[in-house]
Amino acid sequence: MITAVLPTYNRAPMAFVKGEGSWLTAEDGSRYLDLGAGIAVNALGHANPALVAALTEQAGQLWHVSNLYRIPQQEKLAQMLVDKTFADTVFFTNSGTEACELAIKMARKYHYDNDMADRVEIIAFEGAFHGRSTGAIAAAGSEKMVKGFGPLMPGFKQLKWGDHDAIRAAISTRTCAVIIEPVQGEGGIRVVPDQCLKGLRDLCDETGTLLIFDEVQCGVGRTGKLFAHEWAGVYPDIMMVAKGIGGGFPLGAVLATENAASGMVAGTHGSTYGGNPLGCAVGAKVMEIVADDAFLDAVSRKAAQFRQGLEGLVASHPTVFEAVRGQGLILGLKCKAATTDVVKAAYAEHLLTVPAADNVLRLLPALNIPDADITEALARLDRTALRIEAA
Repeated sequence: MITAVLPTYNRAPMAFVKGEGSWLTAEDGSRYLDLGAGIAVNALGHANPALVAALTEQAGQLWHVSNLYRIPQQEKLAQMLVDKTFADTVFFTNSGTEACELAIKMARKYHYDNDMADRVEIIAFEGAFHGRSTGAIAAAGSEKMVKGFGPLMPGFKQLKWGDHDAIRAAISTRTCAVIIEPVQGEGGIRVVPDQCLKGLRDLCDETGTLLIFDEVQCGVGRTGKLFAHEWAGVYPDIMMVAKGIGGGFPLGAVLATENAASGMVAGTHGSTYGGNPLGCAVGAKVMEIVADDAFLDAVSRKAAQFRQGLEGLVASHPTVFEAVRGQGLILGLKCKAATTDVVKAAYAEHLLTVPAADNVLRLLPALNIPDADITEALARLDRTALRIEAA
């Protein structure tokens, strides 16, 4: 008999009733150290006082009016993002999946409006994850996501990750855009090297192809820059953002240059909830905190501390862990043991992690995780490895 909640997740056998910082309290009162942060969503930890205050203040005034009217909170957050990024304009969504759908539409509409209606094909990469809508799964193309859901939206081509020659060969007069995550999250915490992003930017400029960065998981301070592509010194035409931008409140966005967004005029796209006063009030507070240079410097320092400890764990437990991946606080432990076993062993140590492809354990703590909690996390990961070794 089917459950009241559609059973599309294999959920862990625990439920949480309260959160504070990097800690969650379960129904039985036990406390767990959270290295998942709601899959990179709770960028400032659980129940962050500044975010609670921003949400509470806005909730007492106005929740929702729809995009039939001006929304000052939306305009404020859009201007903050424009001021801090490559973008000239922003459209707000409720999720990364919705951001992907708009990115696809925006790229195709740009070429249509420039008398290149045949340029509809979008190049994506093996291991990518762009969401679970029909458009997003068609972009990623993995059998796990698309099997049984056909016919898929046409116009996508998937290439092997890191095959530069294949990218150049694949771009044709039908190519509309290239979509890529600067750091693959679901795909196993794989970082695209700076020189590769630079080469991709040059190739797109050379061929008139739009470049879309998916920074839903790796953006909003997670790498120690406000957005991961900044390390390479190159910028996209369109960028998808979500997860951390709302600090736990459902919020996403598409950022774009004026040129790339030129086809998106009144009536071409919309959202009932997107950019509502509640979400944008919280998002503005997140940006106020995360976009600060001192905060980003602290992320890089914490990341170095965490990574050094993880390298030590790999050396101490070579039959459990193989290597450390990632950048900033989007980190992964490539495992020799089955990742599912490591995740379950970590539960026994009251530690929450997130599995990813390629047998990788994702570590996505709050960006403001205290140093003491990093030390505690490393100790619990060490005990987790000992459990695996003893099994």
